[in-house]
Order: sequence, then structure tokens, then C-alpha cells
Amino acid sequence: MELPVTASAQSRQLERFFATRVRPAADRWAARGFQLQALRRFADSAGLQHLPTGTKAWVARYGSVRGVWIQAKGASVANGIVLHLHGGGFVFGSSRSHRGLAVIMSRRTKRPVFVPDYRKAPEHPYPAAADDCLAVYRTLVDRGIPANKIVVSGDSAGGHLTACLLADLSRTGQAMPSHAVLFSPWLDLSGELAAARDKTRRDPFVAASAILACRKAYLGDRDPAEERLAVLAADKSGWPPVLIQVGDTECLIDDARQLAVSLRNAEIPCELQEWPGQIHAFPAFSNLVPEGRQAVRYVADFVSS
Repeated sequence: MELPVTASAQSRQLERFFATRVRPAADRWAARGFQLQALRRFADSAGLQHLPTGTKAWVARYGSVRGVWIQAKGASVANGIVLHLHGGGFVFGSSRSHRGLAVIMSRRTKRPVFVPDYRKAPEHPYPAAADDCLAVYRTLVDRGIPANKIVVSGDSAGGHLTACLLADLSRTGQAMPSHAVLFSPWLDLSGELAAARDKTRRDPFVAASAILACRKAYLGDRDPAEERLAVLAADKSGWPPVLIQVGDTECLIDDARQLAVSLRNAEIPCELQEWPGQIHAFPAFSNLVPEGRQAVRYVADFVSS
């Protein structure tokens, strides 16, 4: 795919807004107490928007994990499904905050999208979220959805959960999904790659200090180099084709690059797209920037190939 050479006017405006209004707050944010509760409420308020005409949403539970299905008009399980693991640094985000992204994913891929409400830190630290995502995937397969009809996607911390799920399946010899899609994945839980990149080019959205706060909430004193957590070093044997989309303003760009290198070294089909002028998880802002809509259209082409 040929990416835009420069960012659209809408994307430049969005980057300026985040750089001046969001990043200063992110530098002071803590993943606990009132600040965390306020961010959770704000993020979930995105789910108050009305669903487009013809779009259906319903709650489902797989084992102990609740979540929400989104099915756009014209989407059908006959085409397969998307299991989307939402971002939010393992500490916020939900099926409500990511409803807009699920809607456009369903509309473009013509598949229903399931967004599980996995347990979040610090109330439920690692491995709660990873275990929940694995349990949902296994239950979907056990209930009759063929693994090769499932696309697993994830944004930000959900990108780590996606990679962790694939590594879990590979280690245990279980059936893989047909494709994986990662939007701006946070993969190096030490935060070292992000911190180094942020010093070179300041991320307009994500603060390295906030990444460290989220890591502490999720991992506590655990070593991010543990086998199940160190997804960049995981054996990629048997992984499905992977699409990675990341903005070139992001401090997480080197996480994406290192994953692409490890996949190619394992001879796994991988496409890394670095979008000029785009902020963290920009497809989630498809209602504001044309590049977000273009990126999701490409996702639909990728998963149907």
C-alpha cells in the first residue's frame, strides 16, 4: 500500500491539539486514585455516541469475561469475526471506549467485532488481562467459530495482549487465528524503547512517564523480561500474517519496528506501515482524520487476502 507522503490538515490539527492539551496532562498523570477513575470515565464516555443506522450491539459472556459484540449493517459471521483487544495501558479502556473503532472495523471488514472487557490493573494485575483474552479466544473456538475465521486485533496495550495471545497459542500448539492486526502496539513493557524515542522526537500524545506508571500498575515488581511478557523475544513460529500500523510521531514506533524485524526473521508475513504525522492509535480517530479511515479500509483488504 502507498501511504500518504504528508499528513492531512485534519491530522496536523489533531496533533497540535494533543501536543498542547493532552501531552502536558499525560506528563503529570498517575495510574491510580482519582486521576485513574477520571480517565476511565472520560474514555468510556466515547461509548455514549449513537450507533449508526443498522448497527447492532449486544452483550455476551465467554466464561467469566463479559464483552460487547458490534455488528455493522451488512456484516455477517459467515465472513468471520474480529476479536479486538482494547488499549488503555492495561488500566483503562473498555468495550464502551472502543465502540467507535469496533463500528468502523465491522463496517469495513463485514465481520462482527467482539470487544472483551478483560480485567484491568491495578485492581487485577498481570496475568489477569492476558488470561482473560486467552480464555475468550479459546471459548470462541470451543463454541464453533473456526480459528481460521477469527482475526485478532489490538491497539496500544491491546497490541501486547494480541502478541501475548499469539505466543500463548504457539507455545501450547493451539490453532492460530487467520490474521493479526496491531495498531500502535506497546510491546516493550520495560518502557525503555519508548523513553529513548521520546527524547529524540517528543510524542504529542503518550508520555514515557505514563507508560512507566501503567507498567507498574500492571506488573508490580515482576520482570518485564519474563517469557510470557517479553513478546518481542517470543518464538514467532506458526504466527499468522501480521499487519502493524503506527504513526511516525509515536514514541512506540520502535516497538513496532522490532516486532516487524522479529516476524520477518521467523519468515512470518508481516507488513509494517509508518503513517506520516499520525498520533497514537490514529485509526480510533477515524471520525476526525481521513488517514484513520484509509488505514481501516486497508485492514479490511489485509484480512480478506
